[in-house]
This record gives sequence, structure tokens and C-alpha cells, in this order.
Amino acid sequence: MQNVVKVTRKGQTTIPAEIRQKLGINEGDDLLVEATDQGQVVFSPFRRLEDCAGIYSKYGKPEEMKKEIEKIREEY
Repeated sequence: MQNVVKVTRKGQTTIPAEIRQKLGINEGDDLLVEATDQGQVVFSPFRRLEDCAGIYSKYGKPEEMKKEIEKIREEY
């Protein structure tokens, strides 16, 4: 998906709505901005720690995870 956008005097641009929707980018979200060696500017959604809460819940319950962490700590 490609779109042409303009850059304002202040260096601002608008991400088209269809791209924001596809990537789940909402007002107030942080974006990581990178310049590549190929002369491209890449914007990527940057998820905060609190946005990641629960993403590994399918791997075990908190109690089980705490036991595993304590087991690993004891080994060191």
C-alpha cells in the first residue's frame, strides 16, 4: 500500500487513514522513525510496555511464571 503525502514547513506529515487503520495506529500512539541506508524513512508502531501486558498469557499463569523465574534465579 503506497500513498503520496506532503511534508509541511515544520517537517510534519499525515499518515493516511487506511494505513493507520491497517497498522492499528491511533491518536497519541508513539512511532519509531528510522532512516535506512537506502535513503528511506521508515515509521513503525512503537508499543509501550503497558500495551504489551498479557501478550504471553497463553504460555502460563502468573504463579507458574513466578515459580519458573525463581527456579532460574536459584540456578545462578
